[in-house]
Order: sequence, then structure tokens, then C-alpha cells
Amino acid sequence: MRKIFHRIIFSGLWFGASLLLFTLIINLYFQHVAKNYIYSDINKIPSAYTALIPGSLVYGDSSLSLIVRDRVDKAIELYKAGKIKRFLVSGDHGTKKYDEVNCMKRYLKEQGIPEDDIFLDHAGFDTYSSIVRAEKVFDARDMIIVSQDYHLDRALYIAHQKGLTAYGFIADKRKYAGMKIFKLREYLANVKAFFFVLFNISPHFLGPEIPITGDSRLSYD
Repeated sequence: MRKIFHRIIFSGLWFGASLLLFTLIINLYFQHVAKNYIYSDINKIPSAYTALIPGSLVYGDSSLSLIVRDRVDKAIELYKAGKIKRFLVSGDHGTKKYDEVNCMKRYLKEQGIPEDDIFLDHAGFDTYSSIVRAEKVFDARDMIIVSQDYHLDRALYIAHQKGLTAYGFIADKRKYAGMKIFKLREYLANVKAFFFVLFNISPHFLGPEIPITGDSRLSYD
């Protein structure tokens, strides 16, 4: 009985150590793939047609959390510098009561961005969906992904594995509450993204094409 117990403990420890090592390898690999495509200097980042802004928390009064606002503000910097021509805001609009994309659109318009240059992806429920839909629904072939540094490795890995020309622009403008939790979640999300790319998983929703070079109104609800 004692030998069986020891075997179970050993097997559990071996499995846990193997899983931890696999997760570490995946994360290091993502960093290796992405490192040459991440920029903090707006003067050095290559131009692209589209700025992809992944969504995150918005509030009931339609205001943006600091993480999202900083992403949008950095994308506006790219636009004003002539580095991008269109905004693709991608996030969770799964219910009428929670709408990341229209909150970002409203903020962009308040900052003087023409509505014609703002496209909405209502089904960007995660980073993988946002990037795959950017290609398949919006026909975006080259893009600058604007997000916090902790998030860009995964986003760029997915984009490059999908054959897209993609760069990352760091949106960090401050220290954010809960960053340790975000980073821990990112380690696990990277493993999920690895398998989604490996098996070419399709997002929950695709739908008709709305070319990013066309009429932005087709993307509105």
C-alpha cells in the first residue's frame, strides 16, 4: 500500500514538473518569436495599414479602464504620426449590457478620429479570435497590435503563425493594478494559444467579410 502511495505521489510530482517545464518553454519560445517585432519608439516602428486594439475591461458608464485607454491613446499616436490609416477595435460585445468595442469607438471619436477610419470587431472574445478575425473577416494583412508589453508576445506569435505582417507597439504608460495576476494568466493563455494555432482552431464567430479598406459602417451594430 505504501509503495502504491509513493508511486502516486511521484507520478503527480513528475506530471506537475513536466507541465511547468512545458509552460516555461512555450513562454520562452513566444518571447523569442516576438522580440524583434516589439517597439516602444514610434519613430522606429514600421508603418502598417491597421492598428489592432484588443479590448479589455470597460465600465458601466462606458468609460475605459486604464489598460484599454492607454491602448487606444497609443494607437491615436500612431495615427497622428502617419504610421497607420485604420483602427480595428476588437473586443467583447457578447451582450447588450457589456460592449467593449463601442466604448472604444466613442472614445476615439471624442479624440477627433473620423468615424470612417474606425472599424469594430464585436466578437474579439480573446486575442486569438481578434487576430484570426482581423485576417479572415476584415482582410487585414499588415497591422500594428497596440497593447501592454506583457500581452504582445502572444499576440505577435499568433499573428506571425497566421502569416500576417505584424508589429507590436507597447502601450504601457503607468503601473497597473493586478499586473501580477495578468502576467500569471498570460503564461497559461500562451499555452492555450499554442494549441489553438497548432490545430488551426476556428473562432466561435466569423461572418461576412468587411474589408478594412472599405466602408467602416458595415462593421457597426
